[in-house]
Amino acid sequence: MKKKIPYAIGNFEEIIEDNYFFVDKTKFIEELEKYKAPIFLRPRRFGKSLWCSVLECYYDINRRERFDFLFKDLYISKTPTSERNKYLVMRFDFSKVEVKPDIKFIEARFSGIFRNVVNEFMAAYKKYLNDFSIDLGEAISESLNTILSYIKSKHLPPIYLIIDEYDNFTNQLITSHQDGLYYELTTRDSFLRTWFKVIKAGIGEGAIKRVFITGVLPITMDDLTSGFNIAEFITLKKNTLNMLGFTQDEVDRYLEEIYDSYGFDKSNLSEIKHLLIENYNGYKFLPETGESLYNSTILTYFLKNLVLEKGEIPGEIIDENLRTDLNWIKRLTHREENAKEMLETLLFEKELGYDKAMISSKFNINQFFDRDFYPISLFYLGMLTFKDEYRMQLPNLTMKKIFTEYFNIIEDIEVSRGYTEIFERFSQEMDICKLFQGYWDVYVKQFPAQIFDKMNENFYRTTFYELCARYLSHAFTFAIENNYPSGRSDWEMLGKFHTKYKHQKFLIEFKYFSNVEGNKLKILELEEARQKDIEQVRGYEDDIRSQFPYFNIRSYLIYIVGNKGFKFFEIS
Repeated sequence: MKKKIPYAIGNFEEIIEDNYFFVDKTKFIEELEKYKAPIFLRPRRFGKSLWCSVLECYYDINRRERFDFLFKDLYISKTPTSERNKYLVMRFDFSKVEVKPDIKFIEARFSGIFRNVVNEFMAAYKKYLNDFSIDLGEAISESLNTILSYIKSKHLPPIYLIIDEYDNFTNQLITSHQDGLYYELTTRDSFLRTWFKVIKAGIGEGAIKRVFITGVLPITMDDLTSGFNIAEFITLKKNTLNMLGFTQDEVDRYLEEIYDSYGFDKSNLSEIKHLLIENYNGYKFLPETGESLYNSTILTYFLKNLVLEKGEIPGEIIDENLRTDLNWIKRLTHREENAKEMLETLLFEKELGYDKAMISSKFNINQFFDRDFYPISLFYLGMLTFKDEYRMQLPNLTMKKIFTEYFNIIEDIEVSRGYTEIFERFSQEMDICKLFQGYWDVYVKQFPAQIFDKMNENFYRTTFYELCARYLSHAFTFAIENNYPSGRSDWEMLGKFHTKYKHQKFLIEFKYFSNVEGNKLKILELEEARQKDIEQVRGYEDDIRSQFPYFNIRSYLIYIVGNKGFKFFEIS
């Protein structure tokens, strides 16, 4: 039976029982046991909830008889730890906590979720809690303390506590400007702070064996720290760095399994691999590590649609759920002017400098919104990643497209009207010169004159890519700054192998000059492209043909001079 693609499936038992693909990360279980109360942070869509489900199944004493079935053929089945299936598991998902501008409302919703978890816990472990009773009308801290006291007094197996998305509801307060409510929730003797104090005491007394916590930001835990100062952030630890997210080897094996299972034509596999690297790879969680990771959920989104399309590249390759509300950016930067400046820096310069000393496991809400912390904050949100020891960059083409969309929105640039005829004509004539002319006339000319002082090659290749992807992604895939032995190409567009544009490759090299420099070199008066630039482009052509000899490559040079205009040359 063909295996299914587990997009949006966060239940490990369902994945095994219903024959879904599963990328084995169970070797990290033994790494987690080196910590008592680890906190592991990753951006949204990195598979945190599924990992919590794996841990629940592994440590649950009630699932002891199902271990061989659930973990068969996985790493941990061959080398299980001594703690396998030894605990009573209690699992919370804080993303379910509804937020409204009232501390009583939030406490009531939190208490409701707590009561549901306790009821499930008591039903699941009835044979261990046979004479236990509890008044769930009392405060949640008192209720939890009652449970822990009973477990300790009866010498029962201790609890393995899992808290998923610990900061989901507090982050909602942060982004919606409810700072007062956030401080009320995380300071003094709030119900949340007191609840974590009970957990800390439970660990100290042995009623709780371990706690595993996931989230996105370290802010809430930092502000709760005196109530739960035993927490260990392992987000930046080398031994757990690849616990969530997929490595290139894991993705390659995943693809091979899918192609074998569904009988897809492997002659297209290399194109698919290049597409995935460009759009989904690139996340680095330490500056000094060479290996980058894929966001597992958005990759799975693509793979599910690849299967649904019977091996054809999906028309839409960006998971809409990956887009963060632009209000996050505006809130982070305090003012729209700051947001504009940051987006312009990323679009023009491709990167933001950061202070490595600020890469810390914990920082508070005030630091998060500090101007110097922008790169660090965006890193935790999954929008930026490490380029090296000094700079951060957008991780992949998907994030470049999303940030260009943010840029267009905040700069009030029209991208939905006035383009239909331009792209329709290109689809018929395949004239990329006319396509770029249309982009220049409709898109570029919307910008005020002063912004051209900041323009560079990256602006043109990125905004031209975003616009083309918006209108042509049904038939083409794209790449920016593709790495080759001879260097990095600026801009590429490839016809999808199941369309009439199959193997049609467009390659563009941009050369940008200021008005002064362009006038001095008489760029707009050139009758033919400069030889050194032609040789550069032909080097890229040779590299592409060595990998894909069947591509029909059409190459171009575009010389751009400030806001005066451009000169277009077809090379081959």
